[in-house]
Amino acid sequence: MTVQDIDRTTFEQDWADWRRQHEAVLAGEHGFLAITSLNWLTAEPQHFPDAPGTWRSDADGVTVELGEAEELIIGDAHVTGQYAFGPIPERGGINAVAGDAVIEVARRGGYDIVRPRHPEHPLRVRFAGVPAYEPDLRWVIPARFVPFTEPRPTTVGSVAEGLQHVYAAPGYVEFERDGQQFRLTAFNGHSPGSLNILFTDATSGVTTYPANRALQVAEPDTDGAVTLDFNRAVNLPCAYTEFATCPLPPAENHLPIAVEAGEKLPHEYVS
Repeated sequence: MTVQDIDRTTFEQDWADWRRQHEAVLAGEHGFLAITSLNWLTAEPQHFPDAPGTWRSDADGVTVELGEAEELIIGDAHVTGQYAFGPIPERGGINAVAGDAVIEVARRGGYDIVRPRHPEHPLRVRFAGVPAYEPDLRWVIPARFVPFTEPRPTTVGSVAEGLQHVYAAPGYVEFERDGQQFRLTAFNGHSPGSLNILFTDATSGVTTYPANRALQVAEPDTDGAVTLDFNRAVNLPCAYTEFATCPLPPAENHLPIAVEAGEKLPHEYVS
């Protein structure tokens, strides 16, 4: 199917439906807008005012020591006293319930973290949606995925100072726009076979978030054909909260053109 084959009314309705679902997830009761702090664990026990217990991390993983009247629910278990989470894999995490809050225990960039999520956090309560460009079929672009012989470990920076992320890049996506050829390194997406592209462009820091945007791409066809729908380019959590550890795009993923599609600077963004 070519862009010309897409019915404009259906396209705009599908985009509106997707946008509502995306914003609903973002504003979820324990989503990123509900995070109240980002805490880096060390071997020294620490207490955080927005989470029960005293927390530490060592070679054996994360341990919490709960006070006499404190409790966490982890899975189906009601936990009191001392609890060892064990080693958490990179980009993995465990959610522990504390009353109406969720305490995220995770590992990012080689460090263990604790991120409490409280549904009454003002950032979430005041959320009024995300500004975006109007959907435009001109930004639905046919492209081709070119796999690497072997996935390439790719190190990228983070919005968290001093932090780095390492992803296995399966290949790159190439496309043409206004007679120019472009290439973007792709990472693995949320679903098997899909791709995730982090990028910046000439709108970054002007009308869109300066550090990054992300574009999910469906699994390529057998011949590598994919579609880049930049109307669905989204902000990462770091556009809304200082308590995120989002990756930055690879250096080669800066587009010198203005991608006037997808999400714009959020209302919550503070430079």
